Amino acid sequence: MTDDLFSSFSLRECSARNRVMVSPMCQYSCDDDGLATDWHRVHLGSRAIGGAGIVMTEATAVEPRGRISPNDLGIWNDDHADALAPVAEFVGEQGALPAIQLAHAGRKASKTRPWDGSTPLRPDEGGWETIAPSADAWPYDGDPPEIRAMTRDDIETVVDAFASAARCSLDAGFEIVEVHAAHGYLLHEFLSPITNHREDEYGGCFENRTRIVREVTEAVRAVWPDDKPVFVRISATDWLPDHESWTVEDSVRLSDQLADVGADLVDVSAGGLHPDQRIPNPGPNYQVPYAERIREETSLPVGAVGGITEPAQADALVRNERADLAVVGREHLRDPYFTLHAAKELGAEDRVEWPVQYRRAT
Repeated sequence: MTDDLFSSFSLRECSARNRVMVSPMCQYSCDDDGLATDWHRVHLGSRAIGGAGIVMTEATAVEPRGRISPNDLGIWNDDHADALAPVAEFVGEQGALPAIQLAHAGRKASKTRPWDGSTPLRPDEGGWETIAPSADAWPYDGDPPEIRAMTRDDIETVVDAFASAARCSLDAGFEIVEVHAAHGYLLHEFLSPITNHREDEYGGCFENRTRIVREVTEAVRAVWPDDKPVFVRISATDWLPDHESWTVEDSVRLSDQLADVGADLVDVSAGGLHPDQRIPNPGPNYQVPYAERIREETSLPVGAVGGITEPAQADALVRNERADLAVVGREHLRDPYFTLHAAKELGAEDRVEWPVQYRRAT
């Protein structure tokens, strides 16, 4: 029987009720302590009520200097786990798998929220020193925040921070953990020769530039239970064809290595490393070919993102074996009940379960 959007999806001992995943989407809605608020419980809980199989948090910083803005969600101590526990519990009670994305912003850290301009913040303005593989700041129009090339001790600290954050995530009740190695943030900065000019064992050749991503994934896998899956989000390409940069071929090669260190699925996005990127033909499914290629050429399942807005479109991705998960982002902002509405449009009402409180509407 061919899988479709409403087929269950199992990895290790976890089973999602369908193939719809809520994409990680930053909310910038914490105070400056990184603690989850009522906003996060309502925002993520609504998408679980709406029928998604997996509900993933926004990028959640593994240490304070790993935040994009002072208002980012964090999970670097027990207080953060305690604040997120009601969120994970509520999502699970609605039948979705609660998932969390662990992140470090690297050189894209220490700036204001998008609706406040995404402008760099210096330490005397509430910002902090940023770290990166090399001391190359994001090319802001104005002065960038202070940046420092990471030492070996910094690298070890970051790897340990991801592992510690995974432990806190488990304590909070999450079923899936995702390592964020995409969109120009710290781990992606190591992968790409555009941003990694190191001359030690973390720079230069492919094996060296990918080392920290393998180490982080392995460290997270080591503390994450064997019956629960680990995802890794990557940018399949830098979209910088005129430069020596990260390519789809590199992503295929990395995905095989991630499988070897315990990753269970690659969440395939693209870009975000540099403002000069050239996005080819943005529109429906514009990033799906990257996921499709990784799925065809490696042993790992994939999630596909990018312009997925219609139920039939999401269903076709799974039916045609282009992806294992339809990772839906902005459409979930427009419609928290995307999956329930998709079931009606696709004639699959008998394969979803509306909350009992809402059934009079059906």
